[in-house]
Amino acid sequence: MFTGIITDIGTIRSAEQRGDLRLVIGTAYDMDSVAIGASIACSGACLTVVEKGADWFAVDLSAETVDRTAPGLWRQGARLNLERALKVGDELGGHIVTGHVDGVGTLVSAAPEGDSTRLVIAAPPALASALAAKGSITLDGISLTVNSVEDQPDGSVHFGLNIIPHTAAATTLDALAEGRSFNLEIDVLARYLDRMQSLRQAM
Repeated sequence: MFTGIITDIGTIRSAEQRGDLRLVIGTAYDMDSVAIGASIACSGACLTVVEKGADWFAVDLSAETVDRTAPGLWRQGARLNLERALKVGDELGGHIVTGHVDGVGTLVSAAPEGDSTRLVIAAPPALASALAAKGSITLDGISLTVNSVEDQPDGSVHFGLNIIPHTAAATTLDALAEGRSFNLEIDVLARYLDRMQSLRQAM
C-alpha cells in the first residue's frame, strides 16, 4: 500500500530481457533499510525488490506488467517516480494507492496557469466512469486531484490537473513531452463503486 507521495526519482541503469524484464534502478534510498522482497512503487507500478546494492535495486517485470503500463517507460535511462511501501503510523499525505495500474493515459496539453501547469490527460473509456471532479487519481505514482472531467464522443474522457511547482520539481512531471503516456490508477473507492454499478446493470 502507498500514498502517492513521491520520495525519490530513480533512473533505470539497465534493462535486460530474460524470462522477464530485469531492471536495475539507481536510487538515493538507504538500501540497508530495504529488504529483499520489499515493495517499491515505480511510476505507479508496485514492484518487488529482488536484488540490491548500496545505491540501486533490481526488479523483474512480467510481460503482463509491461503490456499494461505506459509504453517506452521501462528503458535504460528512463526516470521513475519512486515510493516505498506505507508503514503503520506513517502520515497518509496523499490518498490510498495500491500500485496496480488501471490504464494508460496520454498527455493532450500542458499550459501555464498562474505559477502552476495545467495538464489535460486523455483516459480510455474503461476508466471514464471512475473519474470525477475533485476525486483522486494517481498519475505515474503521483497522488493528484482531478479538477475537471470532459466526456468525449468515443467514450473516452479528458481530465484536467494542476501541477504546482513543488510537485513538478519533486517528480518526473518536470518534463512533459507531447504525447507522453502515463500510468493511471483510479481511486480504490471508485474501483469498487464502478464494479458494483456494473453488476447492478447486468442484473
